[in-house]
Amino acid sequence: MASKRIAQSSVNWAAIAERVPEADKASYLAFKAKSDGYLRKMLASPAEPLKIDWAAYKNKVAVPGLVDNFEKMYNAIKIPYPEDKYTPAIDKHEKEIMKGIEEFKVESSVIIKEAEKRIAEINSLLPFGQMTFEDAAYIQPELTLDLQNKPSFWPHQDIDYVFDEPEAESPQIEEQKKIDAAH
Repeated sequence: MASKRIAQSSVNWAAIAERVPEADKASYLAFKAKSDGYLRKMLASPAEPLKIDWAAYKNKVAVPGLVDNFEKMYNAIKIPYPEDKYTPAIDKHEKEIMKGIEEFKVESSVIIKEAEKRIAEINSLLPFGQMTFEDAAYIQPELTLDLQNKPSFWPHQDIDYVFDEPEAESPQIEEQKKIDAAH
């Protein structure tokens, strides 16, 4: 009889255990043990209140009407099963989550299609070992040398820049010219 009380709200612990991260296994097991303890206590108590032998009390109690009054009051007590206030809120939250998941799937499919298109473009390119500078400039213009706007590659050094003015003669330049002439 007691199992009928919880048949609709039984929990699939195996399905929950599959989704619990390893870091949270201890707290999950503690929660499950506490829940199982409550379930055992509930199943140990009877589903219906105990029947009282009112006739035996009427024979033993000398005050007339006292047992009848207690019996009437006892039978008038009805303890309602707590109403379920949380299932509609959980169902509403689940629908919102599912809506968000569907939106995420749509956005992800768009991103996946763009990535697959880009992969197809990359696979259709010449291998980099066979490319010329013109091919690379056509494919990736932002990575090529632009003498007007970006006249050097990183790391930028003064020697990378072209100067129109002649350099002033310095002892270092003279020394370099002698070294170059010796070769």
